[in-house]
Amino acid sequence: MRTQSLKPYNANYHSLITRDAQERVDAPTDSGLISELVYSENQPAVAQLLLPLLQQLGKQSRWLLWLTPQQKLSRLWLQQSGLPMSKVVQARQINPLSTVDAMEKALLTGNYSVVLGWLPELSENDRIRLRMAAKLGNAYGFVMRPLNETKLDQGQCATLKIHSSLYH
Repeated sequence: MRTQSLKPYNANYHSLITRDAQERVDAPTDSGLISELVYSENQPAVAQLLLPLLQQLGKQSRWLLWLTPQQKLSRLWLQQSGLPMSKVVQARQINPLSTVDAMEKALLTGNYSVVLGWLPELSENDRIRLRMAAKLGNAYGFVMRPLNETKLDQGQCATLKIHSSLYH
């Protein structure tokens, strides 16, 4: 496993569009995908869903990149999960606002089969940039967003009570 810092990359929607790139991005293709995953840290469902895909992508010649501004990737978990440690790269200590730019740059390079990024809320422009970068780099991008359990505990649960005289 390698860790590295990425410098902020200042690309915008217009910098990604050229005449050739526009044709490639708009053409129907199976290459490239961006998906946002909201998950609870108390439940391992996301790991169970993502792990088979990550293991499959680990068989490619390209790298698997984790953009984790706050967390350190567990070497023990990597070993137990069966992911190829020689192909896993982690970039930490990135300013959370620069993480979107770092993810876009990583996706564009084509050097990574998958980029997982713990990002702040995305604007529609950010989503477009990441989607285009994933298509151009033929890569998967997963925007990881842990569910904020404390906010759920402080507010009311969304419940529905049906009162009926038929059942009493």
